[in-house]
Amino acid sequence: MKNKPALMALVTALLLSACAKAATPVPTPTLDPIALQGQAVFNARCATCHALVPDTIIIGPSLYGIATTAETRVEGQGAEEYITMSVLRPGDYVVEGFNNVMITNLAKELTSEDLDALIAFLMTLK
Repeated sequence: MKNKPALMALVTALLLSACAKAATPVPTPTLDPIALQGQAVFNARCATCHALVPDTIIIGPSLYGIATTAETRVEGQGAEEYITMSVLRPGDYVVEGFNNVMITNLAKELTSEDLDALIAFLMTLK
């Protein structure tokens, strides 16, 4: 058989690749308990209007990557302050291309604990 060396090389390569270690899966980030509480608040109060995936508009802007985007929205204002103020005074933080339709009393309807948790969750969205 003329191709015996080539066949043996192919079999050896296949056997070696079958023995190779499987790729290590990328760990799924876990949220701390406060951010988990905030995720529940988001799901109950915000997800009706805001998506968490890019380029998806429900009513308001997608909040995908908001912790990063918020850093540059208002000069001199960090992401956490921007996100907090946009919940407390949404009319002052309307994103270009969107209407001022966010409920204005959301912050009054949330406990301070839920508001802090919501901000903590949104800050995980980098």
